[in-house]
Amino acid sequence: MSPAIEVSSLTKSYKTSSVALNGISFEIQPGEMVALIGASGSGKSTLLRLLSGLMPANAGSISSIAINGRVIQTHGKVAADIRSSRAHVGLIFQQFNLVDRLSVLTNVLAGMLHRLPLYRTLLGFFKDDEKRLAIEALMRVGIGQCAYQRASTLSGGQQQRAAIARTMVQQAKIVLADEPIASLDPESSRMVMELLTEMNQKDGCTVLVSLHQINVAIKYCPRTIALSHGDIVYDGPTSALSPRLLRELYGVEADELLKESTTTTLDATSVSSTSPEAHSSLNLANVY
Repeated sequence: MSPAIEVSSLTKSYKTSSVALNGISFEIQPGEMVALIGASGSGKSTLLRLLSGLMPANAGSISSIAINGRVIQTHGKVAADIRSSRAHVGLIFQQFNLVDRLSVLTNVLAGMLHRLPLYRTLLGFFKDDEKRLAIEALMRVGIGQCAYQRASTLSGGQQQRAAIARTMVQQAKIVLADEPIASLDPESSRMVMELLTEMNQKDGCTVLVSLHQINVAIKYCPRTIALSHGDIVYDGPTSALSPRLLRELYGVEADELLKESTTTTLDATSVSSTSPEAHSSLNLANVY
């Protein structure tokens, strides 16, 4: 079985001459849930953008990225069929990336555009069974009652859950989440992380999530890849990331990661007992 994510000698620098990633290599196997940690400027967001083909690595480099056996980019050139490859990669951002003036339902339906005929994507025409699938995803993340509201009316936590519902509708096999809980309160953060865990455990998605909070990584992600100034300084069990080891890896920068952990508290309730579905009191017939 080929790796879900395969990265080799990945290098990225910017015009300012700053090196964002310094020839890093790693593999993530299908079904893993991996945390990507590091202080601000360590290269986490750059890595996720490169993995999704949203930017190329350094031109002429020996960098290569493959997802589920399909080449995303190589030698600093994004693959010609990147749109087809990206259809199987769910992207979740800190900024939610919803269209405020559209309904929540329409935003979620956008997750299936890649598999619809062109004329239907241009007209925004969705069949009843497709709408039902989107509403079921919204109910699964606990906001089925918000289906027909404008996206702009949702709270930050609700918007992030809508973005996760869009990824569910997309039927992505790989989920790349770029600091999805950075701007959320503790309760919303807990719900978002439990939804990502549910997608990993129940749907079989491979999840790579960048985090600032070590305690969150320890709770939800068995494996952690730690970046510092563009280099991988740790790749192994999250349970081994003690404050002492973090200070050995990051020096004074460890205080940023440890501070985030002390200010973000997630209770230890299991995913199954606190599923966001319990927060949606409407049944499917009420919103469809």
